Formats: sequence, C-alpha cells, structure tokens
Amino acid sequence: MDLSFDSFVLAASTADLGDEPTARDVADAVEFRMDLADNPLDGLDDYDGELPILATNRADWEGGEADGDEVDRLDALVAAAESDAVAAVDIELDSLRSEVGVDAAARARAAGATIVASVHDFERTPARSELTRLLHEAATLGDVGKLAVTAQTNADALRLLDVTHTATEWGDTVATMAMGEAGRHTRAVSPVYGSKIGYAPVEPADATAPGQYGAQTLRSLVDDLSSNPDV
Repeated sequence: MDLSFDSFVLAASTADLGDEPTARDVADAVEFRMDLADNPLDGLDDYDGELPILATNRADWEGGEADGDEVDRLDALVAAAESDAVAAVDIELDSLRSEVGVDAAARARAAGATIVASVHDFERTPARSELTRLLHEAATLGDVGKLAVTAQTNADALRLLDVTHTATEWGDTVATMAMGEAGRHTRAVSPVYGSKIGYAPVEPADATAPGQYGAQTLRSLVDDLSSNPDV
C-alpha cells in the first residue's frame, strides 16, 4: 500500500490490527505498535484492512517495550516492511546513527517502505538550537523526521512550533508534537506549521504517549484548523 507524506497523515496507533475497521473512517493510516503486540509478524500476515500501515517496534530505551538484541528488533521491522500492507517503518534516530540501523533502513527502503526517523524526549523540550539540529538530522537520515518532546510550559510548545515551521520552510519533511498537558494542543496545531504526521489512539483510553487525543477528536481538530488557518 502507498502512503505519501506530502500532506498530513493521521495515524491511528494500536497494537491490534483488528482495530483497523474502527479507525478507517477517521484515520489515513494505522501505526502498528509491534513492540506492544503479541506475534506482530503473524498479525501482519493476517491483515486484510484498507489503511496502510506505519510499523513501529519501539526500543525500550526510547519509551517502548521492545527489549533484547538491537539486530533482532530492527530485523523484525525489515520483515514488516516486506509486507504489502506496510508503507512506512519508524526507526529511532539513535539507531540510524549506527551501522546496523543504516543497514536496516536500506533494506526497508528496498522493500518499498518510507523511513520515519524518530526522536523522543520524555523529560523536556531542548533549546531551539538542539531542536533544530535533531529535527534536521532526523529528516536527513530518514524520509520523515519525527520529533516528540515534553513541554512543561507554553514557551516550550511555542518553540517546537517555531522549529517545525522553520524546518518545513527549509524543505524538510517533519512530524512534531509536544507530549504532556502543556504541549497537548501542539498535536492539533503543528500541522498548520508543517507537521506531516499526527498520532492518536483508536480509543482515547489506549493512548501510547502522554497527552494524545483520541483519533476522532484529533481528526476534527486538525481538519477545522487546516480549513481555517487564520482562526
């Protein structure tokens, strides 16, 4: 399946691909959290949904539950990329800085998958210079650079939105969001500044990151703001 990040993509996050019919009316893709699923590759083999899949096998050192050998974790992502339903895979920026990560990305691309290079900071929003550097590096090593930080103040959220706008003006394809209550609104607002991916659980109670809206709520907010950018 094809998945273009030329325009905004709402990815419904789930560990159960059986949720896809529920997500279909509001989402553009399914983010399949392989690290939270039982037998994820079997789940992909059985998938018969309509939405393309963004596969994530999040490392435990970056907030996920995929532990153990790094090679095995990335090999599972490459195997996922070989599924016809998987249009993109998420690989952490730290992994892409290593030889094994570069190799995994090359194999996933050869299988036809787009690479989302992700960075997560669960404690803070770094200084503007660091945000700019991280986002550009992620967008360079991946096809989309994803940056998720934790906002403690409105100033943190504003700084992230500013960096998102700047990166987009440079021509980088990026996805940004601030976790936590102070940054929650950025999930709806960042697409106005160029962010190309939004993440939301199919059911609000199943959030996979702090401050996520449910998929239906995020769809409504993004669509409303995108159609009325001056409001």
